[in-house]
Formats: sequence, C-alpha cells, structure tokens
Amino acid sequence: MKKSATIHPMSLLTASCEIDFQAAYPVPVVLMLRPRSGPAQWIFHEEYSITPRLPVSEYTDIFDNLCQRTVIPVGQTKLRAVCQADTADTVDVDFNAAYIEPQDLPESVLHFLLPSRYCPSDQLGALAAEVVAGATPGYGQVEAVRRWLHRHIAYRTDLTDTATTALDTARSRQGVCRDFAHLGIALCRALNIPARMVAGYTLDLAVPDIHAWFEAYVGGRWFVFDGMHAQTAGHRIAIAYGRDATDVAFVTQFGWLTIERLGVVVKAGG
Repeated sequence: MKKSATIHPMSLLTASCEIDFQAAYPVPVVLMLRPRSGPAQWIFHEEYSITPRLPVSEYTDIFDNLCQRTVIPVGQTKLRAVCQADTADTVDVDFNAAYIEPQDLPESVLHFLLPSRYCPSDQLGALAAEVVAGATPGYGQVEAVRRWLHRHIAYRTDLTDTATTALDTARSRQGVCRDFAHLGIALCRALNIPARMVAGYTLDLAVPDIHAWFEAYVGGRWFVFDGMHAQTAGHRIAIAYGRDATDVAFVTQFGWLTIERLGVVVKAGG
C-alpha cells in the first residue's frame, strides 16, 4: 500500500521567474515553469505571460509535469511566470522507511532505478557501498548519501557545466545544485534505491535561482533530500520531476536561442 505524506504546517511562498530570450530565427521550445499542487504544496495563484503574445499549447509529459510548447520568434521575447503556494514548513523524515527489494517495487518507479544520461549509476557501485557502510537499508542509506554530499562536495559555480555527469562530480568533488542532485541520484540507484531529480524553488538559497534536489523511494513513498545543505529544509515549490536534468529543464530549445537574462525571486509571504 502506498504511504501518504505527513501533514505539516504550511507557509505562504511567492516565487517568480523572468527570462529574456533573443533569437535570430524562429525556435521551437518546450517550457516547464508551471508547478502542480501536491502533498507538500498547494498552488493557489499563478500568472504566466509571454511578450509578444504567442500561441501556446500545453501537455503533460510522462513524468506528470506540465509543459508548454511554443515557437520563440525572431528578436526578443520576454517570459514571466509567477506562483503563490502554501508550502510545507518541513520535509518528512522517517528512518524506519525500509529498503524495498526491486521485485517488490511498483512498476511506476522502476525506470528510476536505471542509469541515465547524467547519472551513470552502473559506474558508482563501489563509492555507493563506501558512502553507506553501516547505514540502515532504506531511508538511513539515503540520508547517509545526503550527508556525504554535504560534507565532501564543494559548492562551486565556475567548474562544471551542462555536460557534467555524476561520475565527473564524484571525481572532482565540486559542483552546483544539479551536480549534487545527480550524484545523490546515481549513488541511490547504485544501491537499487529508486531516485529522481526535482527542479523548483526554495527559500534557502544565497542567490535565488531555479534549484535542484532529489527524492528517493523508500518505505513505499518518495522522500525529499538536498545535499547542498546541512539539513533538508521545507519551503519548496517543486516544478518538475524526472530521471535527471534532461527531463526537468525549464527550457528545452530546438535551435539556437540565447537567454539574455534569467531572474528568480523567492520570498516568504505574498
């Protein structure tokens, strides 16, 4: 039986993302900037605008993310997405959440066990075993991974890029939030624990930006983990879920497109 999330006290969070695009020719894009309501967030207000006005269609992808399709025209295009949400003040923690054998996992989570483009988990088995040595199978192992990330990976914004994989991060021991998430995911999958990437907003960043963290499936449900911080805090708005950064990109472009400005603001209250 699927376990439900604990009901936590909620607080209002307002988040906005503004993007200025520049295109030399029409470029098709898929955008992912509309969060859904869920157990830890209630999206009660949204604004979404594109200037100039463009025809937009929306669909739900295989991970249940809301995606918007359009074609960015020649010249400058401005996009603004704002949401207000009641968000959980804390995340669920359950050290009794047990490891589930692969043969007993729901079919819907099996693909989160497999290696993916940025998470070559099949090459990180030895490191995973070392990181979780002595930890209780299940939640305890994932928390051991999260603590190891916080202690051993340095936050650096100038040494990784969109080609950096979890294996690269394991070797360099440095990176940004997506690198922390990719390595956490890969280490979990190397232990046969389903893990997925989450992109969204959170309050606890020194410089507001689209943030990335990961979730692991133990004890019959998904739990939130963030290796960038000493403790995994609440006050998060999840926008997109996927196997790795490929699936949760807020802009996927099919041609040459320049992002001239990206501005993110996250604040408590309205």
